[in-house]
Amino acid sequence: MQGITKENVESLIKAGFDHHQNNELEDAENLYREALKLDSGNAEAYNLMGVLKLQKAEPEVAVEYIRKAISIEPADYFYETLFQAYIRCGDYKGIIANEDVVKNMYPKNFSLLFDLAVAFKTEHRNKEALKYYEKALHINPMSYDGWSNVANIYSEEGRAKDAVSAMEICYNLRPEDDETAFFLAKDYFKANQYEKGLPLFERRLSRKVAFASQNKTFSDKVREDNFWKGENIKDKNIFVYYEAGYGDAIMYARYLPLLAKRCKKLTYMCHRELEPLYKINKHFGIDELTYTFIPDKELDIDVHASLLSLPYLLGLKGNDIFAYSEGYIVPDMELVEEYRQKFFDTDKIKIGIKWRGNTTFDKDRVIPADLFNQLINVENTQFYSFQTFEGAEDIRKLDNIIDIGKDLIDFSQTAAALRNLDLVICNDTSLAHLAGAMHIPCWIMLPFGVDWRWGSDMSKCKWYDSVKLFRQKSVGDWQSVFDQILEEMKED
Repeated sequence: MQGITKENVESLIKAGFDHHQNNELEDAENLYREALKLDSGNAEAYNLMGVLKLQKAEPEVAVEYIRKAISIEPADYFYETLFQAYIRCGDYKGIIANEDVVKNMYPKNFSLLFDLAVAFKTEHRNKEALKYYEKALHINPMSYDGWSNVANIYSEEGRAKDAVSAMEICYNLRPEDDETAFFLAKDYFKANQYEKGLPLFERRLSRKVAFASQNKTFSDKVREDNFWKGENIKDKNIFVYYEAGYGDAIMYARYLPLLAKRCKKLTYMCHRELEPLYKINKHFGIDELTYTFIPDKELDIDVHASLLSLPYLLGLKGNDIFAYSEGYIVPDMELVEEYRQKFFDTDKIKIGIKWRGNTTFDKDRVIPADLFNQLINVENTQFYSFQTFEGAEDIRKLDNIIDIGKDLIDFSQTAAALRNLDLVICNDTSLAHLAGAMHIPCWIMLPFGVDWRWGSDMSKCKWYDSVKLFRQKSVGDWQSVFDQILEEMKED
């Protein structure tokens, strides 16, 4: 070891760092290793190796190097790197294990406080998460991410007004950001401040995507300059197109009759699966209905609008926003009778269930199917599965249930089957919207983090008079929801 000096080691680290900055990672790693051979107690070299391993997508290895650095010489920026490595590993408990270190050694370090808050939030320990977000925001009150995460927690906890206050700060920080405006709109909705939220809701990305798809197809007919802005269209033809999923389309269909009274002609492009149902419901006032694109030469329109924009463009206020909450969709009565004879000819209480919707964006709404067995065993009931497509295979986990879902191709058939029921019990899905729109008693089982449309007051559903809401008591706790429903069934 003779001839090895501190300067030798520092020279190797510096050379490695130069390569590191130039993204020459292999050369940097070789030099860091040489430095550690000469000085196995060099904390800085271990930390830099950890940073390098993070860049090479080896977070588990990075953790080991950084922990070695900390064991030699603790430093706040070592912990900052460690926390990032834990995040990359998905090991949020590893961050939480260092809570005392942050509290006692680095109570003014924004980055460490923030990451600690993120860890608690990810582990659904919202009380602790809020505590550390507040500490971090005391240090940096201009942190957009800090206020955004606080708003998210408040919203999940049902503290709608607090969520609005936090999200308003985000909006003040980024007034030009459409995503921020959209999230603030949803928080306004959840706090039942729809008149404040509707203008901001127009900045949603999905509306722009919907418009872009129409614009691409109808280049001469659908343009930015003829998007309806709420002006008088008594003598004009309007083209409305769906946006988002089936549930949203059913929920917002309530505005079509109101729009039909305002215009000369209403053309509506809907989901293919909803077209037969719209055809039955003549009172919607749709003059031309399609689920396929119409050629330019056949599309007779003056203005156009996205379905989800209608409450804003119609200028609705107060309770008028929840138009037709008593129901606005009717089924094909001949088909209703056909289903009655085939499936529902019983004196028992007929209950339809569904446990799963589209899981592309939201898996929190998925209910384990076998939990429904405790309801199926209630005396004098007959249960029917309305589960279709994804998740339908789980019916094998249920006892004494009739499978309606396998025969349902479109929403006209679903509506006819629903009309034969005494009650629907399901997750937050399109079936719940259809039942509510038909004024059929429906109990919706909600996750702990409730979607904006159901508000923060679980005692009443403003959108549908026939709907009751049941929410998890904690994240993932579906059994608490079933306990509430079993108690409700006993009372009824």
